[in-house]
Amino acid sequence: MIIYNAEYTASAVNQSQYPKHTEPEIALAGRSNVGKSSLINKFINRKNLARTGNTPGKTQMLNFYHINDAFYFVDLPGYGYAKVSKEVHNKWGKMMQEYFSTRENLRAVIQIVDIRHKPSLEDQEMQGFLRNRGIPVLVVATKSDKIARGQWPKYLKAIAETLELPDWHYILPYSAENGAGVEELHQAVEEILDEVASEE
Repeated sequence: MIIYNAEYTASAVNQSQYPKHTEPEIALAGRSNVGKSSLINKFINRKNLARTGNTPGKTQMLNFYHINDAFYFVDLPGYGYAKVSKEVHNKWGKMMQEYFSTRENLRAVIQIVDIRHKPSLEDQEMQGFLRNRGIPVLVVATKSDKIARGQWPKYLKAIAETLELPDWHYILPYSAENGAGVEELHQAVEEILDEVASEE
């Protein structure tokens, strides 16, 4: 996949603010500070389209990015950040619940985890929620540059076991630092879009 155009188009906290279009959307879900914005920037080969920050919990809305005039990435608020108030946690939960329940354009979710750590309870709950709704999920393990490549299987097996995935090979190791997994993610997104096109 060659990325020739990518732009931020909108932020939303509820359905009335979602962009009006019929193109497929792929949502990105994960814990705060797991590297969602860095993943987007590396995917589109732009440094700062998706805003990154040292403060977890910075993304407090659904952010929509239009890519190649053909599909959208939707960056969801990060979950699991302890220093955010319970009220904000509840608000994020409602935002995501509304999006998953009402957005017909949603075609798949990229669930992002940190390769170095076993998925959290929130990660497990998100995986279960998406599975129960029948939403296709691709698990991407970021920060793979922090682990020696020969050690990847050990960590990926632990992630697969925790998320109850049938095979750790389905998990995509990824690094926004050295570009590992970027081509594979491009290919995975193309396959999602091809499947959408074949259904229409």
